[in-house]
Amino acid sequence: MLLRTDPFRELDRLTQQFFGTSGTWSRPTPMPLDAYRAGEEYVICFDLPGVDPEAIDVDVERNMVTVKAERRPRHQSEDVKWELSERPLGVFSRQVMLSDTLDPEGITADYDAGVLTLKIPVAERAKPRKVAVGHNADRKQIQA
Repeated sequence: MLLRTDPFRELDRLTQQFFGTSGTWSRPTPMPLDAYRAGEEYVICFDLPGVDPEAIDVDVERNMVTVKAERRPRHQSEDVKWELSERPLGVFSRQVMLSDTLDPEGITADYDAGVLTLKIPVAERAKPRKVAVGHNADRKQIQA
C-alpha cells in the first residue's frame, strides 16, 4: 500500500471530528468549471465525477443559472472500514450569472463521463447583423 506523507492530514481529520464538519452534507462546495463560446452558443462544463445524474439539479431564474449536485458515499454498511477517504462527499453548488446577450430559455444540459455540459444559445439581439444603408438619389436642392 502506498502512503503519502501529509503532516496536516491528521490535524484536519481531528478538527473535522471535533467540530463536526465531517459528513456534513449541507455545506455547499464549489465545483470547477470551464466556459467558452463555440459559434452561436456559450458552453459551460462542470466537473462532477462520481455524481449520479439523478442527483444533479439545474435551475434558471432570470439570468442566474444554479447547479447543485450531491455525491453520496457508495458503501455505508457497518462491515466497511475506511482506510482512506479523500474524495469530497456532500452537496456541491455553483451559480453563474448569464449576460443579456445569452438566451436562458434555450439552455440544454448533458451529463457524460462525470462532466455536466450546459449549452446556452446566443440571443438573436446579440448576433451580428447587417444594417442597410439608405440613400436618396433623387435629392432636391432647396433654394433660399
